[in-house]
Amino acid sequence: MVVTTAESSSSAPLLDPSPRPLGRFSVNPVAFGSWRFTFDAVDEARGVLEAALDAGMNLVDSADVYGLDWGGAGFGRNEELLGRVLSDAPQLRDRMVLATKGGIMPPRPYDSGRVYLTSACEASLRRLGVETIDLYQIHRPDFYTHPEELAETLVSLREQGKIQEVGVSNYTASQTEALASFLPFPIVSDQPEFSLLSTEPLRNGVLDRCMQHRRVPLAWSPLAGGRLATGEGLPTELIETLDRIAEREQVDRAVLSIAFVLAHPAKPVAIVGSQNPERLAEQANATKVHLSRQDVYDLIQAAEQQPLP
Repeated sequence: MVVTTAESSSSAPLLDPSPRPLGRFSVNPVAFGSWRFTFDAVDEARGVLEAALDAGMNLVDSADVYGLDWGGAGFGRNEELLGRVLSDAPQLRDRMVLATKGGIMPPRPYDSGRVYLTSACEASLRRLGVETIDLYQIHRPDFYTHPEELAETLVSLREQGKIQEVGVSNYTASQTEALASFLPFPIVSDQPEFSLLSTEPLRNGVLDRCMQHRRVPLAWSPLAGGRLATGEGLPTELIETLDRIAEREQVDRAVLSIAFVLAHPAKPVAIVGSQNPERLAEQANATKVHLSRQDVYDLIQAAEQQPLP
């Protein structure tokens, strides 16, 4: 049988398993998220972190606000726990690209002003017990801080060596560009919610801008809070499509859903939230999944429950 060029292009794998350049760093396609990093015992927390690193998840994503929910003990507690793990096993620091976020301080809720953000970054450094943060991201946009003031704050933090690279989280494409226009260095990451149940970044300019400026999209909630793994509340057609492709690829729905995120040409990083060592090892295998253009469009149409025009 002769395969035409069109057929060959349609079935060619989309997912690039290679590391993503993140400023001066290099990160692997699947990252470890610490929103649920709420263990009581340091040994247990260390075991989970080591499992993530062993699985190749060298980007470790945190935020100062993590700990206020999901069984946490309060603002800053997940950073504190990560800091205790690094104090107990300092050799782990060299194996990771350490990322955290600031700019939320309930009940305001957002504050990216110079005074607050500087103090927030310094507090994160103390909790983490490190001298510098590899990637510092603004957690959510503060509508009442001018991007020029925010840029000046980030430049100052970087010049002092407190942060190495800068990113944004939950920003619109235009908000990111406004900030970028005042910075003398590039914004290296953009952290949107992106999954089969949150496909807005495909159309709202976020992924387009990432490709245009070679920013790395750090996709949070790639499993839509676990719904894509359990099937809870999913359209029947989506479950059937997920299961069909997952069976072919010999993976489960969760791994396939992560692979969907990774397949975009912007070369995203998927931040997974599992705190189970075995599941972390399984989910790291998403980089080995073969997804074609037909596969991803079948998944999108099943998820959105309507054909694309």
